[in-house]
Amino acid sequence: MANSVYINKISSYLPGKPVSNDEMEEYLGVIGGRKSRSKAIVLRSNGIKNRYYALTKNSEATHTNAQLTANAIKKLFSDSNELKKIELLTCGTTTPDQLTPSHAVMVHGLLPETSNTQVISFSGVCCTGMHALKHSYLSVLSGDTQNAVVAASERTSAMLKHQNFEEENKKLELLEANPIIAFDKEFLRWMLSDGAAAAYVTSKPNASALSLKVEWIENYSFANEAETCMYMGGEKYDGGLKGWADHPVSDILGKSLFTLKQDVKLLDKNIVKFGGKAYASSLLKHNLKSSEIDYYLPHISSMYFADKIYAEMELTDTVVPRDKWFLNLPEVGNVGAASIFLALEALLNSGKLKKGEKIFLSVPESARFSYSNALLTVV
Repeated sequence: MANSVYINKISSYLPGKPVSNDEMEEYLGVIGGRKSRSKAIVLRSNGIKNRYYALTKNSEATHTNAQLTANAIKKLFSDSNELKKIELLTCGTTTPDQLTPSHAVMVHGLLPETSNTQVISFSGVCCTGMHALKHSYLSVLSGDTQNAVVAASERTSAMLKHQNFEEENKKLELLEANPIIAFDKEFLRWMLSDGAAAAYVTSKPNASALSLKVEWIENYSFANEAETCMYMGGEKYDGGLKGWADHPVSDILGKSLFTLKQDVKLLDKNIVKFGGKAYASSLLKHNLKSSEIDYYLPHISSMYFADKIYAEMELTDTVVPRDKWFLNLPEVGNVGAASIFLALEALLNSGKLKKGEKIFLSVPESARFSYSNALLTVV
């Protein structure tokens, strides 16, 4: 069994150029020919200034999710021959290009330089990248493999284009003089971004550069305590979720079933509360004091939650001062499963890190309230 596991390199791939708040509808389009009523409200709260879309200004795709992911993986290695040495590939995403084959095998198919390696997909939402990291960590820790590539990615823009809402909008026009797409559907149009990140995990640290030792990764689910909050491929009825296969075909477009939706009230009620429980549980389990954390990297969908998270820490006397927080949400947007890796890449390349420092990763997933926490040590 290996004694330690290290993240030796992180790479990213963000498509196109940064898209400003004013440009968003040039890429996503407008629904029913009308400018959004909710856009300004959402952007004022989330604090995002730029994001990336795998789209042209005509809402045409420039990349698939698998292509974004493969591009990030290729950037891990200066020599493509190194791809053949990968022993395990794990991928996580909310937005695969298809229901089947799995996302990870489609990514593997775009990497002909690799061998017939182990390939594993993780489905879910923001925690999927961390789930992929934990599987790779355990594989290397156990000695089953000596290295692994972890990738996380999103292409949410494919579901946020105005075309996906037009059929529902037409139905609303027949019923209402002043139709508007429900806020729980349009809300996420102004929250999400595209991109991919990849990490190289091995049993040995870098010889001449900093590495990040993975101390532990903890996952928590509160699905037994709360109903579904964010979903895609179904519709909520009386607190339950009815999947697309149990709807008439007409509902797929008529109710925009394959767009991401979020119960905003449920999100605000639970996401920080449960996250505080997961955070405190991780500290207690590993006898870690918040004062020992040098960098706190929370994946947050909106800057709106930053003060709420801090207040939750105060309740349990586990505060990490705000000057130890590291966030790049305003610059790159909310890239779901890839966000935590994009932040970690930026920190690793910032020149700030010193050996011995501890980095705490905190990733929430609002789908049905799951959380991933991890501790890394700079070596």
